[in-house]
Amino acid sequence: MGKIETLTFLPPRDRNAYKNNFGRVLIIGGSMGMSGAAILTAKAALRSGAGLVELLCPDCVWQIAAAAEPCCMCRPLPDDHNGMISDKAIDYIRERINSADVVAIGPGIGCSEQLEEIICSLITFDQMPVIIDADGLNNLAAINDWPDMLSANVIVTPHPGEMQRLCKSIPEFETVADREDLAIEFSNATGAVTVLKGASTVVSCGEDYYVNKTGNPGMATGGSGDVLTGIMAAIFAQLMLAEPEISSQETAFKSAMMATYIHGLAGDMAAGKFGEVSMTAMDIIDNLPEAFKSCSKGSLTL
Repeated sequence: MGKIETLTFLPPRDRNAYKNNFGRVLIIGGSMGMSGAAILTAKAALRSGAGLVELLCPDCVWQIAAAAEPCCMCRPLPDDHNGMISDKAIDYIRERINSADVVAIGPGIGCSEQLEEIICSLITFDQMPVIIDADGLNNLAAINDWPDMLSANVIVTPHPGEMQRLCKSIPEFETVADREDLAIEFSNATGAVTVLKGASTVVSCGEDYYVNKTGNPGMATGGSGDVLTGIMAAIFAQLMLAEPEISSQETAFKSAMMATYIHGLAGDMAAGKFGEVSMTAMDIIDNLPEAFKSCSKGSLTL
């Protein structure tokens, strides 16, 4: 077990590249009144270099999402009487997964037994890279013995409250106060890459861990976590295609570290322009181009 002291960023792009060289990201999110979360994730994925972004959201909000971001493909899913994705969408979701490199689920989806079924379907999709965030984590925590079901390559991105619920969902798992140790032990217990958000976000794959030093209190605003999910999905998709010789688990860990650093750096740039009080999640997205440009040399020693 070791602390990561050097980050490696995305390699330079080939001049003859085209969009399929940079990955297809599938985002499953949104519900009645919560379309903004999914839209933020899609916008962040696009600004983070994904070649193609596809957003699946409930039928009741898909036109809102489509109008909000014309650069992504937006498709409607069957919804229930509460405006959340219905389990009738499972077959179509699995069909769309076959065209994706990375799946992100959770921003704005809400919680229901039907969504639990959808999460179950995703985590059993063999070797599929799946990032689970927000209410995706709360649905995951309601599933009995979910770590035993994992065959997908999963990254979980909980804030402290979500982490507490996830820990309670694992029989006999003993929590510890130290954030670094908690992230490490959680990854060891589940097999997922853990991104424990907060001041000095901790990223762990079980053996190694990284403590992020970018970011500021102005990022404690609605939508900031949704932006991180989009960044992470885009980086994951690009690294998978750029470094096919590296194991999927290692790529997941590298993507999570890189995304956490970039997310915080863009937040620091936004705070420099607007101050910590006034910045929003959209300000983080707007500063992603500058953040990526500052990391274009390839590596950083912390």
